[in-house]
Amino acid sequence: MFDIIKDDLSNERTRELLAIHLAGMHANSPPGAVFALDLSSLQVPGITVWSVWQASDIVGVGALKELRGGSGELKSMRTHPDHLRKGVAAFLLDFMMREARARGLQRLYLETGSGPAFEPALALYRRHGFAEGVPFSDYVKSDFNRFLYVLL
Repeated sequence: MFDIIKDDLSNERTRELLAIHLAGMHANSPPGAVFALDLSSLQVPGITVWSVWQASDIVGVGALKELRGGSGELKSMRTHPDHLRKGVAAFLLDFMMREARARGLQRLYLETGSGPAFEPALALYRRHGFAEGVPFSDYVKSDFNRFLYVLL
């Protein structure tokens, strides 16, 4: 149903979906509370980006950032607006969790927002075993952001 590829971010459609992701984060977050990575920040060692395709349509994107101590962070997960509620996010999250295990990671973290725009993603993460956590890496807790983790 879906194909997933390691993405070098040279495809314009991948770049467009990442721009949609950033715009959505800024539209639904208070100033200073967006920690989504821009294109150049996703193109550094230690971050792998995958895009999800259905035939010739990009339907999703996500990234895995490797952290110290056998941990990783999920970044930039986004389903294309034309493909919501078709299982894209669950497919991608399953893939990234398997990939993290294959890399020997023992824990995955993520930081996200709170409020109605973030509830579908939070529900997805909870269904996949993520639990509420505490700030990790360089994040600082606020009333807006949420920290989740799962043991692999």
